[in-house]
Amino acid sequence: MKFRILGCGTSSGVPRIGPDWGACDPGETRNRRLRASMLAESHGETLLIDCGPDLREQMIAARRDRVDRVIVTHDHADHCHGIDDLRQVAHALGHPVPLMARQETIDGLTTRFGYAFSGTPPVYPAVLEAIVVPEQFALGEATLRFVDQPHGGITSLGIRFDEDGRSAVYAIDFHDLTEEMATLYQGTDIWICDCLRRRPHPTHAHLDAVIGWARELSVGSLVLTHLDNSMDYATLCAEFPDWAVPAHDGLEIGW
Repeated sequence: MKFRILGCGTSSGVPRIGPDWGACDPGETRNRRLRASMLAESHGETLLIDCGPDLREQMIAARRDRVDRVIVTHDHADHCHGIDDLRQVAHALGHPVPLMARQETIDGLTTRFGYAFSGTPPVYPAVLEAIVVPEQFALGEATLRFVDQPHGGITSLGIRFDEDGRSAVYAIDFHDLTEEMATLYQGTDIWICDCLRRRPHPTHAHLDAVIGWARELSVGSLVLTHLDNSMDYATLCAEFPDWAVPAHDGLEIGW
């Protein structure tokens, strides 16, 4: 089971337009963050999680032109507005890309990007096939399970991967840990977790809360993602316990 962080930035990326680096050192390349997205791979099958506006650049950097399916965790712009770039993935596959999400997310995507799901006959075929995410499914030899996470007034999809007696969780865009989340995430070997900034935020997790939750859940290692421009890479590394690290674009982890 392998994971590649395609982007670990917040909705405005780092730096923000300006360029606005905030507290991040512009000389540290790991502070340059594209919008949050990740690849997961098991035994030759690859899953893309979210398709934000930096998708083209991310796939080129990863030297990938195809994935077997896509999961969209929720329909906020920074997680789905690269959906048009999946056309090239469909070309590589030779068929529409299976796109999995909760029904309400599919409803939002098909309203805004209907042409991608239906095509525009007779010239352009459909690029995507919408599939409601099941209770669980297999990716290669990994089993994936899901939980809804509170994200302001909506929910996002949290994902647990289990393979060969080990586990990982990808939990992006949430602001509180529910009992259902805690049950699914308990004891995971790797927790790739939303952590926008140090101060509390109404729709995202913050640093002290995440570190505390990781201890409560007996997480093996913690990887913080969806970081804004207040979260300098070297500063975080110097502060963290040895079982926690900030993510950076291109980071590869797994077993």
